Amino acid sequence: MKVFSNRALIGLIALLLLIIPASVPQAQQNNRVDLNLVLAIDCSYSVDEQEYALQMAGMSAAFIHPAILNAIKNGPYGAIGVTIVQWSHRDSQIIVVPWIRVATPADALQLAGLIARTTRRTSEGATSISGMLSFGQQLLNKAPYQATRNVIDIVADGENNNGERVERVRDRLTASGITINGLAIQNEVRYLYYYMRNRVIGGNFAFVERAASYRDFARAIHRKLLREIQNVPVS
Repeated sequence: MKVFSNRALIGLIALLLLIIPASVPQAQQNNRVDLNLVLAIDCSYSVDEQEYALQMAGMSAAFIHPAILNAIKNGPYGAIGVTIVQWSHRDSQIIVVPWIRVATPADALQLAGLIARTTRRTSEGATSISGMLSFGQQLLNKAPYQATRNVIDIVADGENNNGERVERVRDRLTASGITINGLAIQNEVRYLYYYMRNRVIGGNFAFVERAASYRDFARAIHRKLLREIQNVPVS
């Protein structure tokens, strides 16, 4: 998959917004969605500026890919709710893209543009997956859309090393019906996939996608989003 720079993505998104009608059918202007998705982006000490940019560019490109758009359209309600959070230590979670309902190509372009223009805002610090999970639960509880499924998507390149024990938080969230998925960026911690599989993810059809490095992130996030939106079980 070709990876675009943030500048190229912003230019492409601006052009497409000019040629895609902005109007949305009234039937789609409601609060029902197939999925409420909290995308949690690792901004801890271990993530440098280039690695952060690769995450944003990959995520932005994924949401305007035809396969992702088709997956959204083919759901029972033909829509998903998305919010994006930057996180690091237990007291640092920043909402960088508030809840947005994605049902049309124009919606996806709007989301992609917001992602591509998002600067790094959270304070650098330790890696608190547990803190992000607790924050994600609050976001889902207050989501403006009524969803069939609620998912927190944890992107990380390291283990939980700050805050509450991650297994305890995982069990609390899954008991409430939330699914936790993971994307393990294995540039430093080579066993991170197994750590996330055994200690972080949980809930219906939970899975871990792995990226060999940050340069592999675009491929991994595309594959991960497609599975989440389609709700395909992973063995």
